[in-house]
Amino acid sequence: MKRYLLLLICFLGLEALAQKPVRVAVAGLSHGHVGWIFNRQGKTDIQLVGIYETNPVLRQRFIEKYKLDKSLFFTDLEKMLEQTKPDAVSAFGPINEHITVVRACAPKKINVMVEKPLATTYADAREIQKLAEKYKVQVLTNFETSWYASNQYVNDLVKEGKLGDIRKVLVNDGHQGPREIGTSNEFFAFLTDPVQNGAGALYDFGCYGANLMTWLLKGEKPLTVTAVTHQNKPDIYKKVDDEATIVLQYPKAQCIIQASWNWSFGRKDMEVYGNKGYAVAVNATTVRQRFQEKTPEETIKLDPRPAPYTDPFSVLAEVVSGRLTLGTNDLYGLPVNVTVVQILEAAKQSASQGKTVSLK
Repeated sequence: MKRYLLLLICFLGLEALAQKPVRVAVAGLSHGHVGWIFNRQGKTDIQLVGIYETNPVLRQRFIEKYKLDKSLFFTDLEKMLEQTKPDAVSAFGPINEHITVVRACAPKKINVMVEKPLATTYADAREIQKLAEKYKVQVLTNFETSWYASNQYVNDLVKEGKLGDIRKVLVNDGHQGPREIGTSNEFFAFLTDPVQNGAGALYDFGCYGANLMTWLLKGEKPLTVTAVTHQNKPDIYKKVDDEATIVLQYPKAQCIIQASWNWSFGRKDMEVYGNKGYAVAVNATTVRQRFQEKTPEETIKLDPRPAPYTDPFSVLAEVVSGRLTLGTNDLYGLPVNVTVVQILEAAKQSASQGKTVSLK
């Protein structure tokens, strides 16, 4: 009996250890999505241990808005990492600073999650991948569309062969524009900076289509990338594009990515056409599908994805704790997202030079 009790105590102790909150620090507060981490009432899977931000106005704004303890804040990234010893850092600053965060975290065995896209240049993306491999840490890229049950459902149709071979994919993403939807001044400043953000709508929303298409084709890279960008609103977006179309050509398939800050309303949808049928992910939980020419189209309503795929920080906690393992072809993972940045860089080059760019 005593032996049984001892084993039970050990088991419960290990279980409690496994459920211990993941220590998470935040690097930057300028990204508009950073509010997620402060609006997770009732969730205990992570513990916020530090916030790095050099802008005093931003620091004070967040202290007042979320009633945060001033002791959480640091103006030196290295000092924060040394004093708080986080298990993971979530980057919410300009995209070109992701590489700086990973350079600081990886040698200390600290995992990282960044907002999409992974980097502004292919060189930075490759360096991030090499650092992650060298120090055996996870670097995740958060995409809202990775939470969508509809995208998972369409991918299952592809894997099961119900659509046949993929021939054409259309991915439409964007909204009316950062200024039009009321982003903060700090977020607007880096979104419209060609260095900090890489480009305008081309990077901000083109990354979604590149991410989904690379995932659908199990990591395959396009043969060529062709892109056209434009400034429909140069009075607002003086330095970057607000309209972009990217065409990815594969040996037997084509993907058209329409990234825009000029849509009538916000949208994130995907159409996948195979030689046996098609499926359209209308929104996070709605799919229109048709498998035979003589049968009518049907609409499928799906339940939202289950936990942890309802919250990026829950995904981060599951990965860092070892309860969730990312495959080599994961929407969050490095293999897919390094290719995403390679595609975006080629698209930027294509638009600038007015010609198709080969990825051979």
